[in-house]
Amino acid sequence: MATVVMQAVVSVDGFIAYPDDTVGPLFDWYGNGDHELTARPSGWTFNVSRTSAEHVQPFWDAIKVTVIGRHLFDTTNGWDGNPAAGDELVVVTHRPLPQRWLADHPDAPFHTADSVESGIALAKKLAGDGIVDVTAGDLGGQAFSAGLVDEVAMDVVPVVMGEGVRFFGGHTGTVLLGDPYQVVQGDRVMHLRYKVKR
Repeated sequence: MATVVMQAVVSVDGFIAYPDDTVGPLFDWYGNGDHELTARPSGWTFNVSRTSAEHVQPFWDAIKVTVIGRHLFDTTNGWDGNPAAGDELVVVTHRPLPQRWLADHPDAPFHTADSVESGIALAKKLAGDGIVDVTAGDLGGQAFSAGLVDEVAMDVVPVVMGEGVRFFGGHTGTVLLGDPYQVVQGDRVMHLRYKVKR
């Protein structure tokens, strides 16, 4: 059975981007080391510390499907039809993907779903026993609020942004997590992973 992991790089005060969707110093650690980290199938490469590479690469390799919202799809132009991580991608949206984009990327392994619940269900079916990576923010917060997230993975960067897009989106209420079962100190980043208590 697939494991649903809500994941993102996040500031100490809980933001994954500024209000204008820029990330400021959050991604600086992707270029501050001498060990290669490769996102598949996109082939994007980064140079991170050895510790970060040894932690992040196996996680990225285990991702089978990524679930994103329509805002992230539009902001990234759907990564030009190439999922940033995983073999397939599910876009949760109430609007069809642009016809021009579909024509330009006829072989893109992208699927759509009209709700968070149906998007997660489709992603789990496609992922088999791999990881379903749910992007943090509004979509992730909705999945978290609905009880659809098994684990939370945070790459915490030592910066206080003060405002922006919240890791847990609009989620309110108390949810207990287990103690972090992974705590990895990288260079200018701390990798944490928690199980959601049921």
